[in-house]
Amino acid sequence: MAMKKKVMTDPDVPGPSDPYLKEHLHWIVTDIPGTTDATFGKEVVNYEMPRPNIGIHRFAFLLFKQKRRQAVVMTPTSKDRFCTKKFAQDNDLGLPVAAVFFNAQRETAARRR
Repeated sequence: MAMKKKVMTDPDVPGPSDPYLKEHLHWIVTDIPGTTDATFGKEVVNYEMPRPNIGIHRFAFLLFKQKRRQAVVMTPTSKDRFCTKKFAQDNDLGLPVAAVFFNAQRETAARRR
């Protein structure tokens, strides 16, 4: 059975006009059976809700096909300055088989009347 690996990142940290921290890692799930969803996989980096501070940030869900079940995954030491391309190379994943992107921005404070 084909296994998948899901990665979620924000490439616009700390802000979209100057993303000098590059990608911030929000989630990694491995060993997702091909006929199910991520709830059946192994969460190796806990989910972090998007909370952009400045501007509109892009967020990416990338799905990779695993060549085999992975008992050991090379996980990053930090969520900041994450590099999806290097992670894919280090874990022998190849190119993503699917991707979904969305935008989010900080909620403004409610106006009082």
